Amino acid sequence: MSLDVPPEVMEKAERGQVDLPDFVACIRESLPYAYETVSRVAGNLKDGVPSSNGSTQFADNTTEPPDEATRGQLLRALASDSIKGALEQHFQVKLVFQNCHRVAAFPLSEVGSDTYTTFISPRAQLLNQSPELRSC
Repeated sequence: MSLDVPPEVMEKAERGQVDLPDFVACIRESLPYAYETVSRVAGNLKDGVPSSNGSTQFADNTTEPPDEATRGQLLRALASDSIKGALEQHFQVKLVFQNCHRVAAFPLSEVGSDTYTTFISPRAQLLNQSPELRSC
């Protein structure tokens, strides 16, 4: 799944002048489901909306994408270091990804905390699996 890059942004990239707002705009336009999901999770974090386990130390998405195309957008966004990094910088959060749809946003100050370390642990990864998610 490629990004749709406007010609003027491509010209800037060819000259070596890529700025965050242009890149984030490409992400938002090309991967709208992924962008909206990350935006919502980051917004929930900033607004203090409790996560799926009731914690306000992070916010997460536990709703599966409606179809394979949207699932692909989320996978594309979070599997790309540059896209994930741009979204983290744009929203000022640390994004973590546990399966085909469980995206969490942590405040940068929580990276390394017990809650963060537990969330990204192999144990948490294993406990977050289910037969329904084997194909995601």
